[in-house]
Amino acid sequence: MYTAAPPQGRRRIGQARAAYLLLWLFLLVNLMVVEVMFANPSRPAPNTLISIGRFLGLHLGFAMAMQLLLIGRVPFLERRIGMDKLTHWHRWTGFTIFWLVVLHPTFVVLGYVQLERIALLAEIVKLAAYMPVLLGMIAAVLVGVMAFTSLRMARRRMSYEAWHATHLVVYVVIVLSVIHQVYEGTAFASSTLTRTYWWGLWAFAIGSLLVNRLIVPLVRNARHRLRVVAVVPETDEAVSVHVAGNQLDLLRARPGQFFWWRFPGHNPWWQVNPWSLSAAPDGRTLRLTAKAIGSTSAGLRQLPVGARVYVEGPYGALTTAGRTRENALLIAGGIGITPIRALLEDPDLTGDIVVLYRARTPADAVLIDELRDLAQARGARLHLLTGRTTDGNQPLSPESLRDLVPDIAERDVYLCGPAAMATTVQRSLRALGVPARQRHIEAFRLGV
Repeated sequence: MYTAAPPQGRRRIGQARAAYLLLWLFLLVNLMVVEVMFANPSRPAPNTLISIGRFLGLHLGFAMAMQLLLIGRVPFLERRIGMDKLTHWHRWTGFTIFWLVVLHPTFVVLGYVQLERIALLAEIVKLAAYMPVLLGMIAAVLVGVMAFTSLRMARRRMSYEAWHATHLVVYVVIVLSVIHQVYEGTAFASSTLTRTYWWGLWAFAIGSLLVNRLIVPLVRNARHRLRVVAVVPETDEAVSVHVAGNQLDLLRARPGQFFWWRFPGHNPWWQVNPWSLSAAPDGRTLRLTAKAIGSTSAGLRQLPVGARVYVEGPYGALTTAGRTRENALLIAGGIGITPIRALLEDPDLTGDIVVLYRARTPADAVLIDELRDLAQARGARLHLLTGRTTDGNQPLSPESLRDLVPDIAERDVYLCGPAAMATTVQRSLRALGVPARQRHIEAFRLGV
């Protein structure tokens, strides 16, 4: 039987659709402007190869501006679309930029080889003697490094901290690319109007990055003055950190959301990790629970009481604001239980609630005692799904999910866990006919 969406759910769906619509409209309108600019350059290309190179270069500049918006943690997008989707788009935009970075100079160099009738290597050396071109080449190499470290085979061999440090060169790439465009841009240099548009677009993208990732966090942290008040081991590998500060209710954090956390004085400034709240915020304290995966998370046990805390956020759309149905299914994998545990504490999560917690062994089930107590208090059903995934043990298959939750298609489904698990569950949810609007997902993916 169909259950009407709660009023807040209808508003959230409307807000999410509006965000998607505005994002696509922004993209399409700007792409149309870019095509018009390419058709009216400040000076014509000497040959077809150089023209193709300029076309690719113009779209490279546009893609980089869009990438800045995706990594700028714009609250309008984060809260309506969610980090999971934005990180997915960021990843594929990054690979698009990589291929444009490869193809743009390739066509330009080949075009000048054809025009000047000299050897390829000689042409590369000649162009590199011009500083703006050399800076563009350096930026291209750095983009290649970031693209390589984003490949799955490379990420598996790198700690999160090393991966994140490598991707900080994106800011160097931004500076180099702006300088390169100032001297080498042709399509947007044809008139005052096109120059104003192009640099206005880049100013908007860079401004969003600076405001949301520097200015706003600085103001908030100066106001809240966060400090560690307790460090509590949960298992041999997991630890909870309790943080207090001034006027935390002004953060307006919701259960299911996450912050980017830094611990100045304990870790280097560039070490930052996205950790979800593992308890519903009460306006006085925040709690994160992390598993010792990288050096930063492992070092949380050594955090001294009183240590300074610097946060960015709150972010994420894994909240009850997006509810569409009366009943809910909460699914967690590993340390992904943290936002699910916070959601279970949310008074706005009403109706019949089922929790599925996937862990390797019962000993790996972080916060399991708290979950049992909360489930009992809420009248929720909690299922701990353990054991290795084999042909005989497929707890997240469509058949298993249907057996555990027969009315799954009539529920909102909240999911947090590793990317591979999230992919498996999403496949099962689609097979079971759970509509996309009822699927609220946050997967562990790397984001800058």
